[in-house]
Amino acid sequence: MTTYLTGNNHVNGVVRLFYVDDEKNIPTGFSTFLLLFAALLLAVITVLKRKKTGSPVSHWAILSCGFLFMAVDEAWSFHERLIKPVSQLLGDDNLGIFYYAWVIPGIALVLVLALFFLGFWLRLPAKTRLTFLMAATLYIGGSIGVELIGGHFAEMHGQRNFTYSMIATVEESLEMAGVIIFIWALLVYIADSYKEVRFRFDGVCGNETIDAT
Repeated sequence: MTTYLTGNNHVNGVVRLFYVDDEKNIPTGFSTFLLLFAALLLAVITVLKRKKTGSPVSHWAILSCGFLFMAVDEAWSFHERLIKPVSQLLGDDNLGIFYYAWVIPGIALVLVLALFFLGFWLRLPAKTRLTFLMAATLYIGGSIGVELIGGHFAEMHGQRNFTYSMIATVEESLEMAGVIIFIWALLVYIADSYKEVRFRFDGVCGNETIDAT
């Protein structure tokens, strides 16, 4: 059974199947699913907002596309391809908390997005603002904040040890928790904004429409 699931006939194969810092395994699939579900909910809100005359939809649409990109990145780890070129720009030696150098453009992107979405966030209902902020704090705190700590530790002690595994587990757990809270916030926002949301599939080709009251 172990060989069938993991391609290995020993317990290390099972560990890799569930280890949060490995790629293309169960935790990666779960995180990708969460991000895709968030992107879907954001797309639904975009459609519902568009049906209301004068309702802004651009920020919701950008968020939906952003979470879709995050899901793709979670599955294939495109951001890690930035590590080598950015490290080379920094000189490669003694990078400390910037050992995983992708965090530098990552921090810059977070700051730009924070400024871009600030006005949109301030216009949200108070409950939604709070839960969005909580979700963002957990997700960014894990994906970048704990990554800085993990990078510093990995440069000094390597990645194949218990302590680093715990750091990686905290990082991924915070990311998952952040997305789960964000999904909950989106569901509550939809429930508070619309009494009923109906999905209809019409025609042979299954044309989909979304109605809300």
